[in-house]
Amino acid sequence: LHLCVTNLENISDFNNINNDTLLAEVCLAAKHEGQSISVQHGKHQEKYGDSASQLCTVLARSFADIGDIIRGKDLYLGDEERKHLLEKRLETMFEKIQKNNNNKLSNLSTKEVREYWWALNRKEVWRAITCGAKQKDTYSKSPEHGTTGVSHERCGHVDQHVPTNLDYVPQYLR
Repeated sequence: LHLCVTNLENISDFNNINNDTLLAEVCLAAKHEGQSISVQHGKHQEKYGDSASQLCTVLARSFADIGDIIRGKDLYLGDEERKHLLEKRLETMFEKIQKNNNNKLSNLSTKEVREYWWALNRKEVWRAITCGAKQKDTYSKSPEHGTTGVSHERCGHVDQHVPTNLDYVPQYLR
């Protein structure tokens, strides 16, 4: 599965980049990714029946990949030139955000700014990627079905906390 980050690759107005504009672009990428996954997952379920592959788990893995890209930890093995160009753009964006928030972020490295940004905004990115999830989509069945519930409907779209920590699990272990 190819993660769609085209809108992040096409950002060129670095003078107007700030936390809000970057968050909007990342959420847009996450929303499109979530919609694409939901459609493909639905087709997979129609073809193969009720497989063990749950939509929320697939979305959580993609969410984690977005986190890796944002934090500069992506192990993507595809087009090296494209990956390098995106990484360079992200570095420029985070340097700009750091300069715009000099008091708060001045003592941090760019890598730390990226980690900080992700921790601060991951909840909104989760909401964007799960936007198309349906009521019945949960991580596990309800307690009355013999398992412990992990998230509410729609993959925890409206929960107070992101119901996954896969974004903090190294990519090679997911």
